[in-house]
Amino acid sequence: MAKRPKSEKIDVEALRAALAAAEARADQATERADEARAAADRAEAEAAAVKAQLSGDAALIAHLRLEIAKLNRTLYGQRSERTQRLIDQYELQLEELEASAAADALAAEKAAAKAAIPAPTERRRPSRQPFPAHLPRVRVVVPGPGACPCCGGTRLSKLGEDVTETLEVVPRQWTVIQTVRERFACRACEGVSQAPAPFHAVPRGWAGPSLLAMVLFEKYGQHQPLNRQAERYAREGVPLSLSTLADQVGACAAALDPLFRLIAAHVMAAGRLHGDDTTVPVLAKGKTSTGRVWVYVRDDRPFGGADPPAALFHFSPDRRGEHPQAHLAGWTGVLQADAYGGYGQLYGGERKPAPIVEAACWAHARRKFFELADIEGAARQRARKKVAVIAPLALEAVRRMDELFAIEREVNRHSAAERLAVRGERSTPIVTALEGWMRTERARLPRGSEVARAMDYMLDRWPSFARFLDDGCVCLSNNAAEKALRGLALGRKAWLFAGSDRGGQRAAFFNSLIVTAKLNDVDPQAWLADVLSRIAAHPAQRLGELLPWNWKPTSAAPTSLDAAA
Repeated sequence: MAKRPKSEKIDVEALRAALAAAEARADQATERADEARAAADRAEAEAAAVKAQLSGDAALIAHLRLEIAKLNRTLYGQRSERTQRLIDQYELQLEELEASAAADALAAEKAAAKAAIPAPTERRRPSRQPFPAHLPRVRVVVPGPGACPCCGGTRLSKLGEDVTETLEVVPRQWTVIQTVRERFACRACEGVSQAPAPFHAVPRGWAGPSLLAMVLFEKYGQHQPLNRQAERYAREGVPLSLSTLADQVGACAAALDPLFRLIAAHVMAAGRLHGDDTTVPVLAKGKTSTGRVWVYVRDDRPFGGADPPAALFHFSPDRRGEHPQAHLAGWTGVLQADAYGGYGQLYGGERKPAPIVEAACWAHARRKFFELADIEGAARQRARKKVAVIAPLALEAVRRMDELFAIEREVNRHSAAERLAVRGERSTPIVTALEGWMRTERARLPRGSEVARAMDYMLDRWPSFARFLDDGCVCLSNNAAEKALRGLALGRKAWLFAGSDRGGQRAAFFNSLIVTAKLNDVDPQAWLADVLSRIAAHPAQRLGELLPWNWKPTSAAPTSLDAAA
């Protein structure tokens, strides 16, 4: 081993000084790195807070826009066909913005905790309504401390309690009900006695009324086909085949047929009906054909009538005029409908027992002008580099018609006499001026003009459009029938087509029951469950007690749609 030369002396102090200097530089570098990381964390937290604030503001703006749109519709009615589309668009926007705002708020809280700075202020949220009072409450008590955390004393007295409510859902529970009927033998006469078997909703039924009501409402009220229901039930551990469920649907149709007939008789006893139809694809050999579902709605509420509302649906494999003629055979009164040619023979003077009086729908007529005056729609067309023209005459026609609709909203649910008086004073001058203006402008338009065709639609049927001026019971529009058909129009996207013509007839049958219940503010599923549990033993002469407008539930379940929501 080589020895260190004696001339070389180790300067311990210099080494210590160099080490101290190196440690100081390392500490300074660490401090600078910590400060940089802290600054980055603060910047990240501030950016996250700003992002959360912007997301919350955007969600609040979307919520306020939705509320304004709904309030405008409530106060001023449906001013245009795009109002509902606009509300739907706002709801979709609000859904996405609220989800983004919640995610950004959590990210901001985490970033603030990492940067060791105060958490950002909680974003402004729309006030939440309290949970419905009819929901059961389950108390989960968190016990208080056994000793004082400050001094350790055990002499504690309760001052009160804080209650935090959390909405929870209990998964659906399937239950098998065993009905036990004991048999007894008499020792004196050796006779055997036993209580009679309980009535089932359907003969030889194995399904309870609540299960049957759920299957029916899911299929015809929520538009969930039986095959999808069967798949869901199987995942829940209850395998029910499609044919088994279909058998119960058919049996329920037979059991509820007396109520359907009572509803049909009630609808056809009205002096005024709303009528409309919509397409229903029907499965045929190798393809689908287009059937029709017709609806006739009795609704006397607009003129303060005391009779309950109801809806009657019919199915037909096509749209030939013979179908409405058969539906309304023997009926006379005022029919509010569109200008479908199949109704023509109903209005003819040779019809027996008497011609039906036609009342045209102003909403249908207005829609033709609105499509030519839709500024927003024209803007979308221009954005797609398509020709889009706004017709000034159509705008003027829409403006004049909106004045009539505004008057009708004021007299809605007033008596027929009051409605007729207001119409004579305020609506008649508007209608007279509109007819004169329309005939003058029509004479200047070429035959192929779109505006001319819209004007001809009204001018050719002007007495029918002016019918509401002579009868306070007649409405300005046919919206009652269109609302009744809305569920079918939406449901087509879910069930795609009816399996057969019989399936279309069955859909019309159950829609008559469900829509009538909704018109009377009754929860259709609760009503069906209660009726199915009672109808087999209910006296035939008192079946009217089970109709939606007379129904009194046997349970304490909520009966109105609002309470059920």
